[in-house]
Amino acid sequence: MKMNKYLISAFGALALIAFNACSTEDLAEPSVSTGSESASEPAEMAGEVIVKFDAAVSDMLDERGLAQTRSGAPATRSGIYSVDEVLDMLGECELERIFPVDALHEERTREAGLHLWYVVRFSDKYSVEEVVDRLSALGEVQTATPNRTIKRAYRTDRKPVPFPKRLLNAPATRADGENGYVYNDQLLKWEWHIINRGYKDYFIIDPEEDPEVAKAKFKVGADVNCEKAWERSTGDPSIVVAVLDEGIYWRHPDLINNMWINEGETYGAREDNDGNGYAGDYYGYDFVNNTGIISCDASADTGHGTHVAGVIAARNNNGIGIASIAGGTEEKPGVKIMSCQIFSGSASSNTINLARAFKYAADNGAVILQCSWGYTSSAANGYENTPGFATQEEWEAACPLEKASLDYFVYNAGSPNGPIEGGIPIFSSGNEYAPAAGFPGAAEYCISVNSIAGDYTISTFSNYGTFSDIAAPGGDQDYYFDYVDIREDGEKDPSAPEYTAARGAVGCVLSTLPPQVSDDTCYGYMEGTSMACPHVSGVAALGLSYAAQLRKHFTAAEFRKLIVESVTPIDEYLTGDKKYYHYVTDLGKTYPRILELSQYAGKSGGLVNADKLLAAVENESAGTAVSFPNIYLGIGEENKVIETPARYFVNGESLTYTLTIENTAIASGKIENGKAVFTGLAEGATPASIKASNGETHSFNITVRKSANGSGWL
Repeated sequence: MKMNKYLISAFGALALIAFNACSTEDLAEPSVSTGSESASEPAEMAGEVIVKFDAAVSDMLDERGLAQTRSGAPATRSGIYSVDEVLDMLGECELERIFPVDALHEERTREAGLHLWYVVRFSDKYSVEEVVDRLSALGEVQTATPNRTIKRAYRTDRKPVPFPKRLLNAPATRADGENGYVYNDQLLKWEWHIINRGYKDYFIIDPEEDPEVAKAKFKVGADVNCEKAWERSTGDPSIVVAVLDEGIYWRHPDLINNMWINEGETYGAREDNDGNGYAGDYYGYDFVNNTGIISCDASADTGHGTHVAGVIAARNNNGIGIASIAGGTEEKPGVKIMSCQIFSGSASSNTINLARAFKYAADNGAVILQCSWGYTSSAANGYENTPGFATQEEWEAACPLEKASLDYFVYNAGSPNGPIEGGIPIFSSGNEYAPAAGFPGAAEYCISVNSIAGDYTISTFSNYGTFSDIAAPGGDQDYYFDYVDIREDGEKDPSAPEYTAARGAVGCVLSTLPPQVSDDTCYGYMEGTSMACPHVSGVAALGLSYAAQLRKHFTAAEFRKLIVESVTPIDEYLTGDKKYYHYVTDLGKTYPRILELSQYAGKSGGLVNADKLLAAVENESAGTAVSFPNIYLGIGEENKVIETPARYFVNGESLTYTLTIENTAIASGKIENGKAVFTGLAEGATPASIKASNGETHSFNITVRKSANGSGWL
């Protein structure tokens, strides 16, 4: 669906980034804005300008010591005469490299030109525009842009709908057919988005005049089809999904066992123990507050990051809470979740936080970016939104640091010897009811996700059309309840409007939450394309888990194509009218509306399908076999390299291995506790091979230098 990139008219306005979360705001009628050439640009951080220096002055910046990690006093001058003239004019100012040095990945950081990006901080005596103009005029500066603020497009005082406490008191059933599900997770029967078996009597929705109409709003199979997929794979801990969102409540009993852990760090430490440029990053990093302590308890937090994480990787078959797409079980652990916190409370984030999170994810093992936010659609209603970028070229020109850091993830995540080489960014398409997805998710190397309800119909708030790739369950509360004043027991009670929010919530997405936003149940409902997005991230992670099990390798482009093509067609359901009731909170009134479904046909992508994706991964013609990697190391025991042979052989955990090195004067090797341990002895290179007990042999090369790491960087 990412064709015809120039069909939308260009807009001069640049929209604020929108955090596409719970969709309870008033929705625009379908219309395509003509934009406004004089519309204002997004808000920006006062006293901050992002600069990319020309590569010709890289050595001068290094000599000045600006490429060091973020310890010590900040630099105040660059060592470049023309630049320092501007800095002298600014008076008190600071100059900081945006991406801290990570020795293990510094070589590829420089190859990508990310070492040339800096932020200049200065007092409010000068405007951002003035400093941008002065720095942009210098030959030593490639580009200078504002550090744009990133705001959410929903009210942070609007919290999720908690799962009712009384329903949590029922004992969990066993996975023996008693509950009819493969897993014994207590709330799985409410998760229509995971396994949809049609309407159930315990669903709390408005029956309207005709109960059969309400029941038809849930159709068997309108889910991600992971029940059959679980017969092939339930997830693999080698696959890491980075959640760029609010902080994740990592203590949650359904999440704690599937959190990514940086073994080289201590949680919350003030020292950078592993040298990756970030101190205390045990479960990830809080880029808003510049700390390894992940938080989700600010007064304005909604629990969104925790909710997203649960859809992807809550632990399955543990007798509590929800089931997830790729969370695995105690016996077979699932994928891991890395918390990249870019929002906290009501505070805005900014371009620098985003860029650092993109690069951090790539450098620390994530292969999927889960991004439930994006700029407003260029086709959004101009009366209620500021339309965003109409083409990829517009976005790239206005947001060069975002583009450069996202490119870094796309091309550097993963491994040439693992299940995927490169990374897959997955974004929500937006909640503006607009016929075009928003950027960055609209970019050609991203996946942009639309939302459906429990009957295959497009959610009443979802974007669609140009740049859209795929659909997934995201809920649609306006479709499932007419918001009349009814108590939980079914009786009318105008004095208790809070109950109206709970009714119809079953038509939304049920997942994990922090206790403070869920009435201490730790579970609840949200809706939006932001909830559809993690379903695609979860299915993608499950597919890569299966590739890891089969020891298959894909490029990011190949796997992205598999995801968007391995889908359930939904156009047959996009006919006729869809009746819904839109409740406008500010007015306290309900408005009946009709959605013409035919406008979405052929413009929404297919419904993500886990079973089809895993079948495609298994196909003999898909991907290539992984192979044991070439080894690069320095001389001496302190530079030894350790690899796990089982990763490169099918059913490798049950095999034994024999290592052969042709020139033992160059390097030595041994198999120890299932690991291949290599030590460099002298400069040079030598062929080597490793043979498994099933007879399969992989050949590789060992290169020894005076000083090197596993990637060969001197």
